[in-house]
Amino acid sequence: MANKQFDVVVIGGGPGGYVAAIRAAQLGLSTACIESESYADPKGEVRLGGTCLNVGCIPSKALLQSSELFEQASHSFVMHGISTSGVKMDVATMIKRKDNIVGQLTSGIKGLFKKNKVTLLPGHGKFVGHEDDRWLVDVNGEVVEATHVIVATGSTARHLPGIPVDNKVICDNVGALQFDSTPKRLGVIGAGVIGLELGSVWKRLGSEVTILEALPDFLGSADQAVAKEAWKVFTQKQGLNIQLGVKITKVETGKKGRDAQVSIEYEIGDETRVLQCDRLIVSVGRVPHTEGLGAENVGLEINPRGYIAVDHNCRTNLPNVWAVGDVVPGPMLAHKSMEEGVMVAECIAGQKGHVNLDAVPWVIYTHPEIAWVGKTEQQLKNEGVEYRIGQIPFAANGRALGQGDTTGFVKMIACAETDRILGVHVIGNNASELIAEAVVAMEFNASSEDIARICHAHPTLSEAMHEASLAVDKRALHF
Repeated sequence: MANKQFDVVVIGGGPGGYVAAIRAAQLGLSTACIESESYADPKGEVRLGGTCLNVGCIPSKALLQSSELFEQASHSFVMHGISTSGVKMDVATMIKRKDNIVGQLTSGIKGLFKKNKVTLLPGHGKFVGHEDDRWLVDVNGEVVEATHVIVATGSTARHLPGIPVDNKVICDNVGALQFDSTPKRLGVIGAGVIGLELGSVWKRLGSEVTILEALPDFLGSADQAVAKEAWKVFTQKQGLNIQLGVKITKVETGKKGRDAQVSIEYEIGDETRVLQCDRLIVSVGRVPHTEGLGAENVGLEINPRGYIAVDHNCRTNLPNVWAVGDVVPGPMLAHKSMEEGVMVAECIAGQKGHVNLDAVPWVIYTHPEIAWVGKTEQQLKNEGVEYRIGQIPFAANGRALGQGDTTGFVKMIACAETDRILGVHVIGNNASELIAEAVVAMEFNASSEDIARICHAHPTLSEAMHEASLAVDKRALHF
């Protein structure tokens, strides 16, 4: 029997993979997508959407929203004249809501595959050879042929030596999204995006949260002004206990089962400390997932850090083999993966694809939200670039005052010579939405004056972006 043949086979159904498959099919290419993960699906069926949709971006944002509403009802409604008492959180209902959202979206992707005539091949995909200009890919013992292969196998949580993750007591992002109750004491290793977001969720619901970070600086990749403001808000106002410059020396668990205790011994400088907690989240980054891909069978190049080596259009060292998303160098962000998936599909179809990594936005969905695009002030100083800054606090914004949340600011950095926008940094309510305007501006090489000339609706939070652009030229109108 002849093998199934496709123009394009995508290995991996996460954000980069499923988007690449859909776009390739839209362009008239016969397309299949291979996915093996069920992510604890009740029926045991394969689930599309990858880590992001199943155990990452989407479920964490659902929990953040639920916990934020609980926090507002418990502490913030009173400023609006709304009296509440006896507010309680049903954790089981919160988790069920999160699971329902995930289920709805994963089934929605299957619907999109059907609509666009993408063939879903459930199972583990790996390279087994190359014949007559076609790649041979094994899917659970069945070989399919493809003219082009797109590798989109994503990443997995990085674990630390000597700290066994069971996703019950010691958890990575998967277990941290499935707590059946609010831990009295929660430990978090890693003060990055995942650690801060999940730490915030359980702090709002009553946990005593301690976050241990190995690096000496807080949010070192963010602009220093943003990091300084975030530190003040998270530690002084919200009560997160964040400790920096930590070296973990020993982690032990006590009782078995639900009442297990975790003891973390760590050093800060010459001082040794011990943290006792009921549950521990390990959130120390992610590593590209290439295990079992069969790279050695075909000579696919993987660099020393475990990433598949690609050029600016995501071509690998093999003809007609591409790779996108977390498995290639660059920021591990779902939206970056999607853009790469579209680019590769369009390149395969003979079009010109495009991804500008310098205009990819970053977002941390804490409260306040943190978002940025482009260069930080410290990067520009190190590069010797002359720049001007416009910074406007939300305390000067009428909509923020009306919402009762004036934390944070918008900071715009522009080239001193050309006025071209080099970076925009936002900490505050809806920062994740506000940053989109800055991304558009930077993608099209706009100047701060271009933003200043745009009429922004009043009253809106986006006016802070407008005022920041004016402030670059020292002509802010409302601050």
